[in-house]
Amino acid sequence: MFEDLTTRLEGIFKGLRGRGVLTEDLVRESLKEIRRALLEADVHYKVAKEFVKRVEERAVGQEVLKGVRPGQQVVKIVHDELVDLLGGSVARPNIAGTPPVPVMLVGLQGSGKTTTTAKLANWLKKQGRASYLVPADPYRPAARDQLIKLARANGHAVYEGPEEDPVEICRRGLEGARKAAADVVLFDTAGRLHVDDALMEELSAIRGAVKPREVLLIVDGMIGQDAVTVAETFKERLGFDGVVLTKMDGDARGGAALSIARVTGVPLKFLGVGESADALEPFHPDRMASRILSMGDVVTLVERAQETVAVEEAEDLARKLSRNEFDLDDFRSQLRRIRKMGPLNQILGMLPGMPKEALKEVEKDGGRSIGRVEAIINSMTPAERAKPALLNGSRRKRIARGSGTSVQEVNQLLKQFQDMRQMMKQMSKLKKGKRGKMLARLPGMR
Repeated sequence: MFEDLTTRLEGIFKGLRGRGVLTEDLVRESLKEIRRALLEADVHYKVAKEFVKRVEERAVGQEVLKGVRPGQQVVKIVHDELVDLLGGSVARPNIAGTPPVPVMLVGLQGSGKTTTTAKLANWLKKQGRASYLVPADPYRPAARDQLIKLARANGHAVYEGPEEDPVEICRRGLEGARKAAADVVLFDTAGRLHVDDALMEELSAIRGAVKPREVLLIVDGMIGQDAVTVAETFKERLGFDGVVLTKMDGDARGGAALSIARVTGVPLKFLGVGESADALEPFHPDRMASRILSMGDVVTLVERAQETVAVEEAEDLARKLSRNEFDLDDFRSQLRRIRKMGPLNQILGMLPGMPKEALKEVEKDGGRSIGRVEAIINSMTPAERAKPALLNGSRRKRIARGSGTSVQEVNQLLKQFQDMRQMMKQMSKLKKGKRGKMLARLPGMR
C-alpha cells in the first residue's frame, strides 16, 4: 500500500532537503512532481489539484523557522496537509445506545463485506462487545454459509434462519440479537456487480426496518478512482456514516484512501490489511500520513505487539534477559509472536527510515526465512534449545538434515542468536536514554 507513492515522494524530498534556500520556482516544480505522483497513485484529480494548491499556499514565501531546514519545513507542511486530506482525526464507529446496536454493512459484490463483518466482530470483541452476525445475502451462492462458518470459527453468535427475503432476514436477525443479549448486531447485506435501482431499494428497505445506528460502506481499495465513484453513488442514493477500505495489503496504490474522505465528506473508519481474522485496523489519518512519508508508524506497531504479548509474558522475558537465561525456545516464541502481528514486510514498514530495498527483499521472501529458522529450532532437542553450547559439529549436521537446511544456515542462526542475546543483555542493563541511543545504531533505525 502506497509503496510507489512513498518512493516517489522520497525522491522529491531528497532533492529539497539538500537545499539551504528554497526558491518559489523550485517549490512549484517539486509540487508538480508531487501532483504527478498523486495522480499515478490513483488519487482523484480534483483532490490532487486542491492538495497541491494548499501546500503551495503554505510553502511559497514560508518564513523559515530557526533551526529547521527549508526542505524539512516543506515535508512538515505536506504531512500536515495529508493528515487533513485523510480526515484530520480518528473517526470511531458509533455503537452507543441501547443494545443490540444495529450496524449495517453495504457495498458492491466482491468488496469483502462478509469477511469484513467477521473481522469487525473480532475487533468489537477486543473492545469487550459481543456481536450477533446476520447473513442478509440470499443471492450469492454460499454467502450465508460463509458468514456462519466465520462466526462459528471466531466464537460469535449468528442468525441461521431459513428466510429468503433480505428485509425479513434482518428483522428476524434483530430479534435473535435481542434474545442473545448481544451488544451489537452486524447485518451483512447483499451486493451487486454495480449499483442499480433494485439494490438501493432493497438496502433502503432494510435501513427502514432495522434503523441502523451506523451504516458502513465497504469498498475494495484495489479499484482505484472507481472507489470514489462508488462512494459518491452510495452517498447520494442511500447515505452512510463511514468507509471501510479492504485489500489495502495488496497491490492497492492507495489513491482511494487519499480521495474518499475529501470527496464525500464521510470519514474512513477502518482498513482491511490482510486475510486473517484480526486484519482490520482503525484508520488513523496522522499515522497513515507518517507511513506515506516514510516516517514510520511506531504507535500501531506497539499496539500490535501489545495484542500478541501478555504483560506477564513480557515481564518473564525481561527477567530471563536480565539473568542471561534467554534460550532458543524463547527465541522461537518471539518469532511466532512476530508472525501473529502480521506480514513481516508490514511490520518492518512501520519502523522509521526502513530502507525500501530491504522491505522488497522481505516481501519477496514471503516469510520463508522465519519458517526456516523455526524448522531449524524444531529439529533440536529440548536440551539443545536450552543450552546451545551443546551444539557441536555432528549435532549441527543432524539438525540441518532434519530441518531440510544446510549446516551453514544452522551456523548462521546460532551466530545471530548469540549476537541478539548479547545485545539484549546489554540493553537490559542500560538506562532508558542510553537504550534509545543503542537502538538508533541498529540497521534501518537511522
